[in-house]
Formats: sequence, structure tokens, C-alpha cells
Amino acid sequence: MARAEVGDDVNGDDPTVIRLQEEVAGLLGMEAGLFVPSGTMSNAVAVRTHTQPGDEIIAEEQSHLYVYEGGGYAALSGCSIALLPGNHGLVNPTEVKKRIRKSAGSQSHFPNASLICLENTSNRGGGTCYSLDTLNEIGEIARENDCRIHLDGARLFNAVVATGNSAAELVAMFDSVSVCLSKGLGAPVGSVLVGTKPFIEEAHRWRKMFGGGMRQSGILAAAGLYALDHNLDRLKEDHQHARELAESIQVLHGLHISMDTVESNMVYIQTEESAVQWKQQLEEKGVLCFALGENTLRVVTHLHIDEEQIEQAGKVFTEISRK
Repeated sequence: MARAEVGDDVNGDDPTVIRLQEEVAGLLGMEAGLFVPSGTMSNAVAVRTHTQPGDEIIAEEQSHLYVYEGGGYAALSGCSIALLPGNHGLVNPTEVKKRIRKSAGSQSHFPNASLICLENTSNRGGGTCYSLDTLNEIGEIARENDCRIHLDGARLFNAVVATGNSAAELVAMFDSVSVCLSKGLGAPVGSVLVGTKPFIEEAHRWRKMFGGGMRQSGILAAAGLYALDHNLDRLKEDHQHARELAESIQVLHGLHISMDTVESNMVYIQTEESAVQWKQQLEEKGVLCFALGENTLRVVTHLHIDEEQIEQAGKVFTEISRK
């Protein structure tokens, strides 16, 4: 990062940012990319670029776009949202088709559903992954119903490792894709939005209006390039660590895990007693996690966690469960 060659990305001449955008677009089989400060901004820019105020977007009811992005789809894009029930965060193509409403033929009662948003892997689903067949089927539904389709691929490369499909295969049916460089890839900040050249040209305008233009951001882009060069293959270690931890926890009293959802680097744990109390006791012993709701803990493995720490975390869970 300290040695990064920089320019001014607001003027479009930062060579390191340009290289990052081209590399991510190439990995995903897309024409162009746009570096943005966060995944939330990347999704917001995508929604605004694809839609008009008054349109409706379709998303899973526990999706990051709906739960964790401050209602940006409404405030920034003027869109309503049709929520789908999910099976551990993953939506059924039939349900997607049922939710598509169009103004035409409704005497203008309905909004125009113009954008379908999916998330892969699903955060609130526990790190679950879509099958390629399901993605292709939803992509076909989008085309048949004149909808665009966007992927919140914050952890796309975890899905690549988990499914064995290439990134390009998993996004071929999408009009746009957001990829986080932080999360499992380990960069400190930043995401890249990819799509067609005309789409990215329009997205660039909205990035500017949303305050996402940065100057010598090649310093940050250099970290993203390092992550792509060094941290893609090692994601499988995170998945193995999550599986090992889940297996050690599922046998403990007062804790429950759906092992079939442990597909990537997340473990969602259902607690019989207060999740907040569990979180506090775990933190006192050096194990950090999130309490989501009254009885759910989220544990995430990443490149700073090694085998020894996984074993230690399992021992801490065991110790607390025996109290």
C-alpha cells in the first residue's frame, strides 16, 4: 500500500485503481468495474443505476440489502421492496416469479418490479450458497419478465470455494455484481461493482452523487490487489476451521447448530439461554462474536484465525456450557 502508484481516481487516472477494477471485472467475466468505499455503497449505487423512483426491487427477507443498509433502497432510489421468504437465506425461483409485479395491466395500481437482488453467500442464512442451477433459473425468470438482476457478492469467493464453480460461472446470469475486498479476502476497506461498460459509466455518476469518489485511492486498491493475488485459495482454510468449530460446539449442552448450513466460513449458533450473555462470557475469555437477536450467535472464521485458535475457541465454548 505504501508503494502504490497513485493518481486521482476522481479524474479517472489512478493506475492502481484502474488495474483493480479491470482485474475484478476480468475474474467475473464482466466488461468493467468501479471501486467504491463499501459493500453498502456498492449495492446502493447498483440499485440506483438499475431503477427509477417508484420501481420495486425483490429481495430475500433477511438479506443484507434489506436488514443492514439503512433503508437506502427507499431513501436513495425511491424504491419499494417485495420481500421473499428464504430457506436459510436462499430464495426459491418459484417465489421470485410470484413476487414480480408490473404496472402494465394493473391500471397503474402496481409498481414496476425492475430489479431482483440476490446475496451469495447469504450472511443471515449462515454463509449458505446458491447452486448454479438455481441461479440460472432465477436469471431466466428475470429475463422473461424484463427485470435486471444484481448480486450482493460480498462473500462471492467463499461461494466459489464452497461450490467448486468459478466466479464467472456463478455470476454469468447477473447484470451487476458487488464484491467485497474485505471480509474473507482480508483487505482493510473497499468493494468493486462490476457490469457492462454502459452500466458502470452510469454507476460512476451515482458514486459521485453518493459521495464515493476518492482521490489517491490507489493506496486502498493496492490492498485489494494483494488480497486477490494471495488470499483467494486460502479461503478453504476458513471453511475447514468453521466446520471444525461447529462440530465441536454442536454436541454441547444448550447450543444447537444446523450443520447443513455450515457451508463456508460462518457458524450460526442457537442458544437456549440469552445470546447476549453468551457473547459477554465468550468475550471475557477472548472469543469475539455477534449476538443476533435473543438466541442467536454468529461466529465467523477468517485469515487471522489459525488452527490453534479454533481449538481454543472450542474449549471456551465447552467451559461456558458446563457452568
